[in-house]
Formats: sequence, structure tokens, C-alpha cells
Amino acid sequence: MATVLITGSSRGIGATAARQFALAGWDLLLVARNDHDLADLAIDLRKLGRKVETASIDLASSYDIAPSLAELLERGLTPQVVVNNAGAAYTGSLTEMTLDEWQWLLQLNLTSIFQISKVIIPIFRLNGGGLIINVSSHAARKVFPNWGAYCTAKSALETLTRCIAEEERDYGIRACTLTLGAVDSPLWETNTVCSNFDRRAMLPLEQAAAALVYMAQQSPTQVVEDLTLMPATGAL
Repeated sequence: MATVLITGSSRGIGATAARQFALAGWDLLLVARNDHDLADLAIDLRKLGRKVETASIDLASSYDIAPSLAELLERGLTPQVVVNNAGAAYTGSLTEMTLDEWQWLLQLNLTSIFQISKVIIPIFRLNGGGLIINVSSHAARKVFPNWGAYCTAKSALETLTRCIAEEERDYGIRACTLTLGAVDSPLWETNTVCSNFDRRAMLPLEQAAAALVYMAQQSPTQVVEDLTLMPATGAL
């Protein structure tokens, strides 16, 4: 039975993907900050006959990631696929952004993925391979005013993903990105984002989650290096 580890899994794309993976027969390791929401989700997924383990980890806290993730992985489930979905956005000009805000955003959207990879890759090596899917954004390739820090983080994430794929290829480890245009997710309701986009034109959560399951189910002998999904109306 295959197991997937999903970060940012208490809501939005992560929670929707967790349900779709469970329906497809996967066991789950779920990571998010909100322990209450994680517990409720785990109850629902266990009703589908899946094994589920959860861990409340604040990926903005660099010192907590490695030990907390190691503890989660000691509970008996070993992932074959890792979905790095957790992240945040920030709108505002670069000149007005504080250093603390910059470092917080890069920690969540980039550095935490580096840290998770350092824990997961040795396990993948021992087991003869695995797949890392990093959720990226169209903002990695097209810059938008007042989204400079987010664009920078996602662009760097694309490069990090390609570097992991190249360095770990001989170990049977694959790394890829799911690049998304605007998705109708709770990201737009956070206090660090100010926008007036028409959310009805955005991609639904279910489409983003289905793409993750599709990528995860590829044969170990191939990889979808990047899958890009955009709203039919284009960039909002």
C-alpha cells in the first residue's frame, strides 16, 4: 500500500488532495499547523479505511521541522511520495516589506521544503526511490506588481526542484513541480494578501488536487517534470 506525505493538509489544496489520495487507496501522513483541523480530517479519512498519521508542525519555525518530521515518520508509515503544498503569499511592494516578513515568506515557501527534503531524501535512498512534488505557481515565471517576494520564492522553488531531481536521479528519486495559476483557495482570505480577483474564474480545489494524484500515480520509470494548470481565462 502506497503512502503520501502532504504538507499544508488541514485546508485548501492540501485537505482536498488528502481526500482524493485516500479515495485512490493511499495511506496518509498529514502535516499542518492546525492540530484540530488535522484531527477532524484524519477521522474522516480513516472512515475510508485508510491509515492516517498527523503532525502539527509550524513550517515557519525552522528549528521544529526536522525533529517533528522525524517523530512522525517513526510511527510506522513510510512515504513513497511527498507533496510540499504548504505555503503563504504576501502582497505589497518590496521596498515596504520588512526583513522579518521577507524571511517568513521564504522560510515557508522555500527553505522549509529544503529542510523537508533533507529528512525525506535519505529515506527515499534507502528504499530505492521516491517522488517529491512541489506545488509552485505561475508567479514563478511571470512577475506581478506587489507580488515580488512571492514571485521570487516560487521561482527559486522551481530551481530547487530541478536541482534535487538532477542530484538524486541515480538513486531513483524524482522531483517535479505542479505549477498553478490562481486557485480558489483560502490563501485569498489570509491577512497578508490583498486582492480583488474574481474567484469564480479561478481553478477549483478539486482540479489542483486531481493533478497531484495524477502526478503521484506515474510509473517510477517516468516523471511529469512539471504540470501547469491555468484558469481558462488566463492569468487573473
